[in-house]
Amino acid sequence: MNSRRLLLATALLGLGASATTSALGNAEPAAAGDKEKCYGIAKAGKNDCADANGVHSCAGQAKADNSASEWKYVAKGTCEKEGGKTTPPAKKSK
Repeated sequence: MNSRRLLLATALLGLGASATTSALGNAEPAAAGDKEKCYGIAKAGKNDCADANGVHSCAGQAKADNSASEWKYVAKGTCEKEGGKTTPPAKKSK
């Protein structure tokens, strides 16, 4: 019975640590040095994080394919080859 509790406690601690990392805004992938943000190539629901214009703040919330303000991480040097841009679009005024 004690080993079950230990296993459960370990699993819950792991989930808590993962949620804390997300809450702190650590959206960088483990090998961020090999990646760059590429704007305008994300498919609907497949963006990696917040919209550049502040429309939403989470991954997977892109509403349309290839929106200029949505981005995905790609291997460095491949963004333009995929038809995207490495700089965000100008902010829309409200």
